[in-house]
Order: sequence, then structure tokens, then C-alpha cells
Amino acid sequence: MIKMSVIVPCFNEEEAVPIFYEALREQLSQMPVEAEILFVDDGSADGTLDAFRTLRVQDSRVRYISFSRNFGKEAAMFAGLEAATGEVIAIMDVDLQDPPQMLSRMLRGIEEEGYDSVATRRVTRRGEPRLRSFFARMFYRIINRISKTEVVDGARDFRLMTRRMVNSILSLREVSRFSKGIFSWVGYQTLWLEYENQQRVAGETKWSFWKLLIYSMDGIIAFSTAPLAIASVTGFFFCVMAFLLILYFFMKTLIWGDPVAGFPATVCIMLLLGGLQLFCVGILGQYLSKTYLETKRRPIYIVKERE
Repeated sequence: MIKMSVIVPCFNEEEAVPIFYEALREQLSQMPVEAEILFVDDGSADGTLDAFRTLRVQDSRVRYISFSRNFGKEAAMFAGLEAATGEVIAIMDVDLQDPPQMLSRMLRGIEEEGYDSVATRRVTRRGEPRLRSFFARMFYRIINRISKTEVVDGARDFRLMTRRMVNSILSLREVSRFSKGIFSWVGYQTLWLEYENQQRVAGETKWSFWKLLIYSMDGIIAFSTAPLAIASVTGFFFCVMAFLLILYFFMKTLIWGDPVAGFPATVCIMLLLGGLQLFCVGILGQYLSKTYLETKRRPIYIVKERE
């Protein structure tokens, strides 16, 4: 039988862990696989780690990794991929928004249809705030316009991959990670499965609107240099416009003797140009900060306990 590793990143998910485990155990019992369930504790402050220890005693297939602090879901997924020993590797959320029942179809896609990756995407955002849904759709439109790496609208981290694809992902060691882009960037043939949005079985989401906004900015910076080009083009445009305005006012004064109204126009122009300069400097600063973090070569995560 083929060995399947299931990676489950968790952060303060004490209530969801037992429910998820029972659902996953039932599904794995119906599949012709040798299973490995790898939980990753991303510095939880509740009883998540204790729940892992309990499951480890009950089921030898369960393994866990616990971080020294919260490093983020991206680091947790990377740690799971590094520790996984299976021939095929799945990544799932513990809140059951990723239906375990789909694993059978995903495995067939790899074993029988020859895909290296079987990924999932939501076709609806039912139950999600409208504002968040709107900005999520806008993000996918923007990043696919300005980046050569396609990020599928509604794509989830829930996917099953072959060992060779996982090895390619592990070769990318950047600290600021955006896995949806990395999965696409490494290539390989991917089968997409669609499903409707599922509600959490327990607990609350750890992704606030602002965290998602920052995460989307990280994705754009990681896979596109278009913002830098936009800043350059905008600066050039305003330089040309300023030159034409200077020429216009000079000719107007020289020919018609009409003095230029000064203070209000000057203040508006100064504020406009000052804001534009700060905006462009901010874009440069974002790219520079990512470069600075990468040059430090700090570890992506630190393990406190593993079993």
C-alpha cells in the first residue's frame, strides 16, 4: 500500500482536534493506504498540544511537532512537509472546512490519472462576510494580472501531492512564504476539484481581515515586481505633467501677463506630490524589508517538542 502523510497545521484548536481526528480516521480506514497523521502546533496557548499527546497514545499513526512560539501557518505547513515520510502528502485544515471525504478522489487523481497534485478550490463563499469575499476576489484578479504565476481563485491549501513535488517545494527556503503561489510556481500537473464552502466545526477563525490583507500583500510582493514598475511609471507621469504645467504657466504669464494664483494651488500640489512620494517609498520599503529578512537567513521555525 502507498503511504500517505496528512499534515494538519493548528493554532489554538483544542476543540476541533478530536472532532477532526475522528472524521479523518474514519475516512482513512476506507482507503488502501498506510497513513501518517502529522499535527503541527504553531505555538498554541490552549490545550492543543495536550490533545496531540492524547491522540499519540491512542494511535501510533499520529505524530506531532510543536513550535517554540507562533511562526504562522506557512511555517507550520513547511515544517510538516519537511517531517512527512509518505509517498503522497496531503495538507488539511483542522476545522473540517477541508472535507476528508475528498481524499479518496484526490488519491485516484494521483494513482490512476497520473497527476502530481490534486488541489481544491471553493466555488462559493457562503457564510463569509461580503466585504471579505469582495476583497478576496479582487486580490485574485489583481495578482493574476500582474504576476506570471497563476493563483487560482478560491484555491485552498487543501491538496494532495507526490513526493517529487514536495521535494521541489522544500527546495524553496524563503522565510516570507506564500504557498498558494509556491505550489503554482514549482509547476507539475495539477487536477482541480471544486466544492462548496464548509463551516468550521468548532472554534473561531484566526484570520482577521487585516491579517488576510497583509498576507495578500506578501503574496503580491513575493510573486510580482509590478508595484515597483507602477511606482516608476507614476513618477514619470507626474514629472511630465509638472513640466507641461510649468510651460503652460510660463507662457500664460509671458503672453497674457496673467499672474499665477499661488497659495491654494501650491499647497494642493505639494500634498499630492508628497503623498505620491511616500506611497512610492512605501512600495520600495516593502520589497527592501523582505530582502532584509531573507538575508538574515533565520530558520523558518523552531521546534520545541516533537513525537
